[in-house]
Amino acid sequence: MYCDPRFARVREVFERHFADGEELGAAFAVYLDGEPVVDLWDGVADRHTGRPWERGTPVFAYSCTKAVTAAVLLRLAEQGRLDLAAPVADVWPEFAAGGKGSVTVEHLLSHQAGLPVVEEEVPVEEFEDQPAIAARLAGQRPLWEPGTAHGYHALTYGFLLGEVVRRVTGKSVGELVAAEIAGPLDLELWVGAPDTVIERTARLKAGERPRRDPAEQPAEQPAEQPAEQPAQTGPAAQPGPRTGMRIVETGNRTQDVLAEVQRAALDPASLMNRALGNPAMHRLKGGANHPVILRAGWPAAGLVTTARGLAGFYRGLIAGDLLRPETLRDALRPRVHGPDKVLLLNTSFGLGFMRPSLTFLMPSKTAFGHSGMGGAIGLGDPERGLAIGYVMNRMADALTGNLRGMRLVQAVYDSV
Repeated sequence: MYCDPRFARVREVFERHFADGEELGAAFAVYLDGEPVVDLWDGVADRHTGRPWERGTPVFAYSCTKAVTAAVLLRLAEQGRLDLAAPVADVWPEFAAGGKGSVTVEHLLSHQAGLPVVEEEVPVEEFEDQPAIAARLAGQRPLWEPGTAHGYHALTYGFLLGEVVRRVTGKSVGELVAAEIAGPLDLELWVGAPDTVIERTARLKAGERPRRDPAEQPAEQPAEQPAEQPAQTGPAAQPGPRTGMRIVETGNRTQDVLAEVQRAALDPASLMNRALGNPAMHRLKGGANHPVILRAGWPAAGLVTTARGLAGFYRGLIAGDLLRPETLRDALRPRVHGPDKVLLLNTSFGLGFMRPSLTFLMPSKTAFGHSGMGGAIGLGDPERGLAIGYVMNRMADALTGNLRGMRLVQAVYDSV
């Protein structure tokens, strides 16, 4: 492990999480002005076997994937192969069905397309057939007029953009990530992991309520299907999905919104649960730990990476190795901000990247990135030259959550 003396506070926080029993296995990496200053890992990768978490241990990072997928689309736009402002139907004619002819690629990237739900249940046999899932979405009508509102496309984001990429290039998002992002930058990062990587991937564990200061009790927003949770039926049996997005504001308005979020999480028919639960990972034994999920490479929730690989991706973005600086600046310009039709909370998105908001609380207004289920964080900050990656296998609790990742990020900013 390595930690620059200037970031001793970060190491203290990281070690305290293990001493307090909050972590099972985790890793945290930071680059400052392109140079590695923090590379920490500890704990257990598989609680069943006791396999230790090592320097190169990867883990499934859920929606951290969305930022990587966005970079693929932005690169195609830079190359003149894709017009982000043009209708999706220009490259995918079938998509125009159901009144979607005016939906643009930008609408997909900013969660404005009105297609947060796959209306028909996706059979397990299709989990690795992304074009088949995309075809289901192509036949649907949007749930709101595209461009007039936004709602988190938790899983459909990836199937929609993945099909655009396939129509333009003939390749999958995962193939382009390997050839143009992970390969050239030598990153431990896969959207669709090969068997040799799956064998050493950390095993996720559903959230618990470890010991912590009662004053530190944020309400955590739901997110995609938890790992190792058997299929359940009925509102009483369902704690709701998860997102890894946190709320720490107080006041009557926030409490009213939280109550609405909790009601939606307990309602199987809510837009939130419908958006976050199909395709249903929990139908596979072990959920997100199942090789089918790790191998499938869903472009919204299919990233397998190390903390160093995730931080290295943001280092590449900030350095101009992946996108031209003007492309990144435009992509970070918020396209939507405000109440989210799916999550019900205020969210803010550029082109595929989360911006600071109630659901992406950051110490800096110039930070961008994406969180993942359970608390994983990928973060870049061009103004401060920071690139950060945090991954773990003990996921945060659905409602009480914890601040492990945010404590670490805050410690980095305190050290700069």
